[in-house]
Amino acid sequence: AVGCVITGLFILSRFIDIPALLNEALLWIEGQGIAGMAIFVLLYIVACIFVLPGSILTLGAGATYGLGLGFALVSVGSTLGASATFVIGRYLARDWVAQKISANKTFSSIDEAVAQQGWKIVLLTRLTPLIPFNVQNYGYGLTKVSLVPYIIASWIGMMPGTVLFTYVGTLGSDAAGGETSAASWAMRGVALVATILVTVVISRIAKNALAGAVEVEDAHDVQD
Repeated sequence: AVGCVITGLFILSRFIDIPALLNEALLWIEGQGIAGMAIFVLLYIVACIFVLPGSILTLGAGATYGLGLGFALVSVGSTLGASATFVIGRYLARDWVAQKISANKTFSSIDEAVAQQGWKIVLLTRLTPLIPFNVQNYGYGLTKVSLVPYIIASWIGMMPGTVLFTYVGTLGSDAAGGETSAASWAMRGVALVATILVTVVISRIAKNALAGAVEVEDAHDVQD
């Protein structure tokens, strides 16, 4: 049933401008105060479950709430959303997810590595864009990694990307306001470049470490 709903939403997204709807939702949430923050977290969870573009929500959180609060809300929402999809993938829509994930050769190649190293592989894949976020969310439900280590590794691993997209969202909000001085923009530009560089470096380190881990597990399989 869950698989049918998700498939239906995929088809529906072909005819409805989902990003525009998310932007409208963010505008409404902004005026709801503390309740709006809770609604935002719930919206992020729903976006994860139904494979909607979370990057729009992350950018919107930065534009709406600023870097600090926006980061916190996205971190909570994305972690809870990743946990919900993990549970769905493991217990409610296992066959459907298995069919979809089988087409992703990259994820299939690290399945054995996950079985041997668990949360370490989850952390590395969260730090690199090698595998799409939503593929990871559902796919890890099919692996042998436990829920709690998965949640902690996902939460930590998603932080660099969350900081980057939230910060970009704050810059977009400031640009729309038009009240920031040239000197302030220069400083923010430097901060943005530094954030991007750090994120890229972390992603490359994680990608190399992940490749090494997968090669080790492949070698063990050959020996066996």
